[in-house]
Amino acid sequence: MKEKTSYLVDYLEDFIVDERRDLFQKKILERTQYITIVLENIFQARNISASIRSADCFGIQDVHIIENDNKFNDDPEVSLGAEKWITTKRYNKSNKNTIDTIQYLKKQGYQIIATTPHNTDCNLYELDIKNGKIALFFGSEVNGCSKETLELSDVKIKIPMYGFTESYNVSVSVSLCLQHLTFKMREENIKWQLNHSKQKDVMLQWLRNSIKSSKKIEEQFLEKFNKK
Repeated sequence: MKEKTSYLVDYLEDFIVDERRDLFQKKILERTQYITIVLENIFQARNISASIRSADCFGIQDVHIIENDNKFNDDPEVSLGAEKWITTKRYNKSNKNTIDTIQYLKKQGYQIIATTPHNTDCNLYELDIKNGKIALFFGSEVNGCSKETLELSDVKIKIPMYGFTESYNVSVSVSLCLQHLTFKMREENIKWQLNHSKQKDVMLQWLRNSIKSSKKIEEQFLEKFNKK
């Protein structure tokens, strides 16, 4: 039986132009949850916004934001609307947000990969993309990944550097990691695309963010649908 979400997606698609619908249907095939990024306690909003923009560019659907001390507010001049296409999940409700995030991601089958310039297991280019889903953790601008992340991670990686500076800017690190890993992912014979159900969920998100008065239109649809 066709799910309600599928009916709703089909219904809302009539409220966008054909060119946008075709673009959505093309882009959804390039989206992935095989790789996700986790931004832990980032101080500068523009670094998070730039990371979200990069995630969208590389087809990453989910971005996890841990707000231990620093609350995130999007910088639209940096993200350029990318937040509309990304599913962001924010963790800010306890004094152990990092641990909660790691536990959640491990239950979802992710390896926890901590990025750090110190005491690493391997560098970015040695990480085997075929070992399973990857959650890449990026820490704060000053201190990097937290002690909890480093202790609970499955693998610690570094991005090779050849200059004097100790580390890259965090949003640059995100882009470098995603460029390499998404390229390798798409080359390998692994199931990285969204399943059908998740594709519909994401399409619904995109449609809601693209249609004026989408909430009212959706309410009208659901009223009719529930009477069937």
